[in-house]
Amino acid sequence: MIFIQNYVKILIMKVSSRVKNDLDEKFQKVIKAPAGFGFFVAIHDFIEHIELNTSLSDGLSSCIKLNREQGIPSKYNHLKQIYRGLEDVHNKPGVDLGHVRYMMLIELNKIKDKEISGNNSFWKKRELFRKLTGEIYEKLSLNNVA
Repeated sequence: MIFIQNYVKILIMKVSSRVKNDLDEKFQKVIKAPAGFGFFVAIHDFIEHIELNTSLSDGLSSCIKLNREQGIPSKYNHLKQIYRGLEDVHNKPGVDLGHVRYMMLIELNKIKDKEISGNNSFWKKRELFRKLTGEIYEKLSLNNVA
């Protein structure tokens, strides 16, 4: 029985270490990505990793008072818009996305097609998104969740 308990602890530590290492890797890609569509793809991959690992996403919960005080849920939701927008690119045409998601899709597609202008809200906010990614990463690191 003790052997099984120790084995499970070691397995959990390996998974946690792997999740943390993967998060570190995804974060570095966001930090190093030049301005362009690849930057938004890097944010997508960072958020996808968090979404697929409840040990990470639970650490960003709005149920945690400190998170609410620091505005973490709002900051995370800004980044999730990019994630959803890139996911919507793969949806079938004709699917009703609603106005806000449709507009995000148009703006992300313009960036993808290198039609960049000062009117594109995602393009104007790219450094803000980089900063928010850093704050989310820091929060996960400080919580020792990752």
